[in-house]
Amino acid sequence: MIAQNKMTKLERVQYILEKLEYIYPETPIPLDHSNNFTLLVAVLLSAQCTDERVNKVTPALFEKADNPFDMIKLSVEEIREFIKPCGLSPRKSKAIYELSRILIEQFNGDVPESFEELEKLPGVGHKTASVVMSQGFGHPAFPVDTHIHRLAQRWDLTNGKNVEQTEKDLKRLFPKESWNKLHLQIIFYGREYCQARACFGLECEICHTCFPTRKRKKVTKK
Repeated sequence: MIAQNKMTKLERVQYILEKLEYIYPETPIPLDHSNNFTLLVAVLLSAQCTDERVNKVTPALFEKADNPFDMIKLSVEEIREFIKPCGLSPRKSKAIYELSRILIEQFNGDVPESFEELEKLPGVGHKTASVVMSQGFGHPAFPVDTHIHRLAQRWDLTNGKNVEQTEKDLKRLFPKESWNKLHLQIIFYGREYCQARACFGLECEICHTCFPTRKRKKVTKK
């Protein structure tokens, strides 16, 4: 392994792939769900909220409604009572109700298997659609959350201008068949070893191995 000199970008890509595969050979989906509808709702709830908190909130909600037909039997206010601990509950509860209605009226209650149709649903942005497409339907996608955006910058894989650019850069660098597993591996690594208020591109094994001579903290662009 290269130890003294800075790796090239291609060397970093290969090293990161191999190291993350070694640390995380298995990548369970962090959000508890039983079908693509509950996955969609859980991902929507995870915006500005931890997966751990979402997983504490959703069992009671999904016991009442794990499909859009049962969900619209609840009022927006009833949905909000279930999801209050997740934050942004007024907006999220309305989005969950409305997307459930749309799924029934336009898709016979099924979650559409399309980025275009998913991103038209209330409360569903590109990242949420990417998670459902990759983790729910198995299509290659690279959802970029705050962990991935941060680590891609610390590993000099993107200029970090925005999450959209980070997604494009990572898709260009890593093989398509690795995307669905790799995005989870990076999230797990970011949570465990390269946190937002630690490492700063200097201390964790991947940062130190890829950049052994780096002295200054790597400032992450939002």
